[in-house]
Amino acid sequence: MAGNWDFLTNHAHVLLCVAHDPGVRLRDIADSVGITERGAHKILSQLVEEGYVEREKRGRRNHYKILPERPLRHPLVQEQEVGELLEVMLKHRRGAERGSRDQRRAG
Repeated sequence: MAGNWDFLTNHAHVLLCVAHDPGVRLRDIADSVGITERGAHKILSQLVEEGYVEREKRGRRNHYKILPERPLRHPLVQEQEVGELLEVMLKHRRGAERGSRDQRRAG
């Protein structure tokens, strides 16, 4: 049986959601990651407290800024920065978005 696991933690998935949309709502993070809204809030608060993300209130919404120079936490990869992880993880998404935009223009 394969089981239900992933190569990335929920913290990484939350960070990817914020990287993709700095104005993302907790509800949308929770839906994308497959966790509760309360869980998304807890993870995002931890990322803010540890200095990986800055939170800014704009009206009634929060906007987030990732600090890409922060080191990854695990001893095996602590020489690497969060920005490097995001660059690799978002490269495919950005390429796919570019491809679909090009298809719409051509069609």
